[in-house]
Amino acid sequence: ANDIGAVVAPSYGDIFFNNCFKDGILPVVLDEAVVEGLRAELHSQPGARMTVDLKTQIVTGPDGVEHPFDVDPFRKHCLLNGLDDIQLTLEHEAEMGAFEAAYREEMSWLYR
Repeated sequence: ANDIGAVVAPSYGDIFFNNCFKDGILPVVLDEAVVEGLRAELHSQPGARMTVDLKTQIVTGPDGVEHPFDVDPFRKHCLLNGLDDIQLTLEHEAEMGAFEAAYREEMSWLYR
């Protein structure tokens, strides 16, 4: 199982939200009342746990109640597969190499 860190809140600033994905953290947005209820449950029951399941897009509170959440499909794919910006680029390494080779041949006069 992939362990991905998550933060659950009713809202986020844009920069923080986008940086979470770059750092491999899932920022989950749930209704403010739901977040307050989860926080209250966790504080009232020391050691209580909740689960954030990215595959099913469900937060399960300590009481077993499930709360679905939305996430961009591309960002979900990246988190589930541990892909950062560099790794995404390297997925196209063969195509980049072919382009560079063709460019060197077509523009050989640049490389004398």
